[in-house]
Amino acid sequence: MNIQESILSGIQLAFQNIYNHDVALDKLSLAPTRKEFMGTYTFVVFPYLKVSQTTPEATANQIGEYLKANLEEVSGYNVVKGFLNLELNDLIWLDVFKQLYADENLGQLPPNGQKVMVEYSSPNTNKPLHLGHLRNNFLGYSVAEILKANGYEVTKANLVNDRGIHICKSMVAYQHYGNGETPESANLKGDHLAGKYYVIFDKEYKKQIETLKSEGQTEEEAKKNAPLLLEAQEMLRKWEANDEEVVNLWKQMNSWVYAGFAKTYEKMGVNFDKFYYESDTYLLGKDIVEEGLQKGVFYKKENGSVWVDLTDEGLDEKLVLRGDGTSVYITQDMGTADLKYNDFKINKSVYVVGNEQDYHFDVLFKIMRKLGRPYGDGLYHLSYGMVDLPSGKMKSREGTVVDADDLMQEMVDTAAHHTKELGKIDGFNEDQASELYETLGLGALKYFLLKVDPKKRMLFNPQESIEFQGNTGPFIQYSHARIKSILRKAEQIGVDFQNPDLSAISNIEESEAGLIFLLGGFTKKIKMAAEEYAPSVIAQYLFDLAKEYNRFYADLPIFHENNPSILAFRVALSALTAATIKRGMSLLGIQVPERM
Repeated sequence: MNIQESILSGIQLAFQNIYNHDVALDKLSLAPTRKEFMGTYTFVVFPYLKVSQTTPEATANQIGEYLKANLEEVSGYNVVKGFLNLELNDLIWLDVFKQLYADENLGQLPPNGQKVMVEYSSPNTNKPLHLGHLRNNFLGYSVAEILKANGYEVTKANLVNDRGIHICKSMVAYQHYGNGETPESANLKGDHLAGKYYVIFDKEYKKQIETLKSEGQTEEEAKKNAPLLLEAQEMLRKWEANDEEVVNLWKQMNSWVYAGFAKTYEKMGVNFDKFYYESDTYLLGKDIVEEGLQKGVFYKKENGSVWVDLTDEGLDEKLVLRGDGTSVYITQDMGTADLKYNDFKINKSVYVVGNEQDYHFDVLFKIMRKLGRPYGDGLYHLSYGMVDLPSGKMKSREGTVVDADDLMQEMVDTAAHHTKELGKIDGFNEDQASELYETLGLGALKYFLLKVDPKKRMLFNPQESIEFQGNTGPFIQYSHARIKSILRKAEQIGVDFQNPDLSAISNIEESEAGLIFLLGGFTKKIKMAAEEYAPSVIAQYLFDLAKEYNRFYADLPIFHENNPSILAFRVALSALTAATIKRGMSLLGIQVPERM
């Protein structure tokens, strides 16, 4: 039983013994005591005044007195109106520290027997990944790692949009203007090469529209009749008919794109266990439409189209199959949801997709629940907001979308410039310095994108993100490197911090207790981050931990301590902090340097 559980059990007994009243443990809670008051935990008595039949102050004093007399963890208390602030016995903190320090599974809960799939990235194969994809990939990877830490068996999936009219546009433009160009001959990553021809298509298509308008067609007519668009539509028909020449070109260009994506994913530090391809899944779901008709979940209109009525769910009527028997997006998404379940027998399925698709996923999930799917209640849309950049920063090569490769490289370059300026690479050779710039640049980018609640639209400020002060990745990374240098020094002077002798320590300083209190909350934060699908919970925790450690170090300079037991304890406390920061940052997909 941990400290909080012990105190809550004590409060439960206080209600029984003082007021002859039973309160369920899950109805009781503690909050951290605010910094301006003495104490570690605060119990709010206002909700229980009907039970105590007295004033808030009297109730708090009665419970406080009971806990002080009956609970070894509580050494004292103070009351501020209806807030009971509990002060804890110093030696309890040593017990907490011992438990944490001996835990070989730091930040890893035992298996819970549940399987979950996290689907993220979902790129189109007609262009490179962009800034929005960075938030998507970092969120998906981090949520998957957080769920793993909570004991889930996790499958990371990527549903690649590798077919459709947008893909054919790149292919048509390549046929017309490519002259056999390859990624090697163009010295371009394959995804950038495909993106180049998608841009060329758009440029030439607009020219054709203007020509047709000058010949008397309306804008609407010109858009429909432009030869390039008609060619792309014909190419899609040929692809669906398995035309050999078209399919070969499609395979060739997609292979270039996948090679490019692989490099981008590697630089991002994300990975996948399973790839699904829309070219394999786009015909799925029609059997589910038939099933829905038989179950009375769907209905048919006179024109043969099939619909679902979700008005009882607060939505509207939704088309699930066209009158000519062709699919809409929801059709294939229903089929893919079943496919995922059949492949992995998952209990939960998390879709990491931007908030412009909120309605689509609301409809999809309600349909799958109406159809009685065993995984229906485990469907979750991790909806996130757009990322904006300060205007004029990091223009993309196309001038419209900020390219992921460019942005990551720019962050690494910015980290290099900033780190050299601050002189934090003394004694590093060229390779070590390059590795550090990569660690800091990508850490800054990931942390900045993950520290914000996923649902919020956000402004990414590259310059602010790389600072070594404030709520940034580099601040936390620097704190870790600083602790590692303390540990190296301790080893050099022979401090045995692996097995510190705590029996000789009779009291704990306030900043030591504050740090242990925060370290003891790591598991709770991991659980909260999983429940809320929010890496921002871990990011905020790590920032608080790094700040608390710096306060502890400023209050109690470690190597000024003459008592060898206290010295070994403080170094061990530092080691536990470093290990917690490293583990926490790994849940965000961020590496931490050993030295700076």
